[in-house]
Amino acid sequence: MGSLVAGGFLPIVLIVILVFIVLSVFLSFVPIMLWISALASGVRIGIITLVAMRLRRVIPARIVNPLIKARKAGLDLNTNQLESHFLSGGNVDRVVDALVAAQRANIPLGFERAAAIDLAGRDVLQAVQMSVNPKIIETPVVAAVAMDGIELKAKAKVTVRANIDRLVGGAGEETIIARVGEGIVTTIGSSKLHKDVLENPDRISQTVLNKGLDAGTAFEILSIDIADVDVGKNIGAQLQTDQAEADKRIAQAKAEERRAMAVALEQEMKARVQEMKAKVVEAEAEVPLAMAEALRSGKLGVMDYYNMQNIMADTNMRQSFGHSPEKSKGIDDEKKM
Repeated sequence: MGSLVAGGFLPIVLIVILVFIVLSVFLSFVPIMLWISALASGVRIGIITLVAMRLRRVIPARIVNPLIKARKAGLDLNTNQLESHFLSGGNVDRVVDALVAAQRANIPLGFERAAAIDLAGRDVLQAVQMSVNPKIIETPVVAAVAMDGIELKAKAKVTVRANIDRLVGGAGEETIIARVGEGIVTTIGSSKLHKDVLENPDRISQTVLNKGLDAGTAFEILSIDIADVDVGKNIGAQLQTDQAEADKRIAQAKAEERRAMAVALEQEMKARVQEMKAKVVEAEAEVPLAMAEALRSGKLGVMDYYNMQNIMADTNMRQSFGHSPEKSKGIDDEKKM
């Protein structure tokens, strides 16, 4: 009898286990609880639609929960719109939150526009929040030089509001910061005196605002406030000092060049003098040979040679008298008297 009980109990256990497995697979594939939640929230969606989402590799909770939120907020959305945005790689929950926030703030924003903003890589919910609560962008310190050569360092705070219509294709915060910095540099650079900017910093704000810097950006500039203006270096004096130093170095280089040329010319002249002296010595060495040749050939007589020697001796004697110390002393005494 025990064998009969055992033989009848085993098939029942197997059937129970099989039924449990089938129900687990069915419930994991068919989101019954999600379907019940949708019906309880007033969202009519069929089981077949949820199963079809599974087949299309769409997570039903990512579609149904935002759809419930939208219906409760009074938005007219359907599963096709949300599922299409999900398959495109968008964030369905964030788009629905942005639509709800825009509706509460009376901001005209449709699903297609919100989906396009989200697919463009921008945070559409943050953009709606920024439209309601403007954001303050603080620029880095911008240095510029006035016409009198004094450097000024200014920092500005830009209050911007998101422009929903220009979020797709519009420039970001970096462009706003760059344009404001350019406006600050232009305003300070066109001032004749740096004191004018220090006395009236609002001049920078007015000039920058009049340029329409928010054109082509995803923001609308509400105000530009100059937070701080500091005096920097005297760039004009520094440039003049640097120019004077450069001129001095150029003059020194030219003087060194002229000195080198003079030294080279002096060396050349000395070389020429030495060459000429060598030629004179060479010529003097040829004189005795020429006289000997003249004596041998009879062109010069012996008496003529002696007379020439006497004349040369007389000349040397007169020169020695002219350079004698006694005569030099006498000349010096005459000059003193």
